[in-house]
Amino acid sequence: MKNNPKTHDALFKWLITSFTEEFFAHYFPDIEIGQYRFIDKEFISKYEALKESLKGDLFLVMEIEIDGQLRETVIQIEHKSKKEDVSERVFEYACYAWLLKKKPVWSIVIYTDEAVWRKQMPDSFWFGFDRVHKKQLYYFDVIKVKAEKSADLIKKHSLMCKLLALKADDKGTDPEKLIYEIYLAAADMKESLTNEQLLLIEQWVNAYKKIPDQALESIRKEVKMDMIATTITEHIFNQGEIKGEIKGEIKGEIKGEIKGKIKGKIELLENLFIEKVLTRKQFEKAVAPLRQQLKELMG
Repeated sequence: MKNNPKTHDALFKWLITSFTEEFFAHYFPDIEIGQYRFIDKEFISKYEALKESLKGDLFLVMEIEIDGQLRETVIQIEHKSKKEDVSERVFEYACYAWLLKKKPVWSIVIYTDEAVWRKQMPDSFWFGFDRVHKKQLYYFDVIKVKAEKSADLIKKHSLMCKLLALKADDKGTDPEKLIYEIYLAAADMKESLTNEQLLLIEQWVNAYKKIPDQALESIRKEVKMDMIATTITEHIFNQGEIKGEIKGEIKGEIKGEIKGKIKGKIELLENLFIEKVLTRKQFEKAVAPLRQQLKELMG
């Protein structure tokens, strides 16, 4: 797992896709967000030549509050599992994103490398010049997960934050306790978690745990999360529950946007299967309810 950057990219893309609101609430608490939809497929369809290099990137259109009003903005999120300057690439893809939607672009880079930074990575790119302002810079946000403390993240209510605790600075923490707290929270929220969120928890913990498999299995049994596979199966076959969730979402959101979110999740799971993060069995279990939701929405 450590030697496969694509797997890290896929997992972080999956994390943000599954916990989008929690991601923005944690890292950008002062910014109000509204409705959103993923546009990865549309982006890749438009710029086919960039398909391979875009696997670690996430693109969505989201309403964010600007000057007191919710305005649609294209958000570009890039994940890097090693320390490197990506400012030129960020600007280049921001230009593509603007050309695709002709809307303001907000770029975010997430670093999950293990290095201790003595110098901050660039958060801007010099792209132009004019007589009055001289240098013209494109600015973007930089997030360094290792700069956060596992001990702080694990205490937060957000399940996403608890998962990030496994990639943050875990100095002075007990790795078994981190896993225990994650599974305990997941067990408490199990009824409200989606099928793909439950599967993500399993894949994430397996990827970033620092404890033996035997200890992991013991924790799962203690908090009654050893039945997670059964829970996922229930999510798939309990069509009544699925229909109820769809109806609830339709009341609060536009049908087309729901379709976009579902299609984005299906595409993400397909990529995870292609990159061998998921087995065929896991993929089929995760994607079945999403396809059912899409079928019902299509009428």
